Amino acid sequence: MNYSEIISQLPYSEPFLFVDEITSITENGAVGNYTFDENLYFYKGHFKDNPVTPGVILTEVMAQIGVVCLGVFLLNNDINRNTVIALTSNEIEFLKPVYPKEKVTVISEKVYFRFGKLKCKVRMINKLGIEVCSGTIAGMIV
Repeated sequence: MNYSEIISQLPYSEPFLFVDEITSITENGAVGNYTFDENLYFYKGHFKDNPVTPGVILTEVMAQIGVVCLGVFLLNNDINRNTVIALTSNEIEFLKPVYPKEKVTVISEKVYFRFGKLKCKVRMINKLGIEVCSGTIAGMIV
């Protein structure tokens, strides 16, 4: 399965698709990028005159790239309309703000994938290679 096929299998669409590209994926983890468009709806109200990306959106970016893309890859074409993907837990530490127009890279490392549950260590870095957030995200793929 190539990178574009993985992205096409994601259960998201605009304006809630937060994956621009997958640059690497194996059975042990994934690496991908997303650039925050300055016109995204949440920037209008998340800190007037000084927009910052909400932590819940950063978590979603890490979940989509680091867990869901990896899950699609691991299932290897077993995803269909009846497949349900759900976040079951996360523990994220936020270290630096992420601003509009910023490109981030998500790096995930599989902790385990068993009984339909995928758990990964994830981290997000900015274009300078500085970690902006990190933690653990788990989800069910049924």
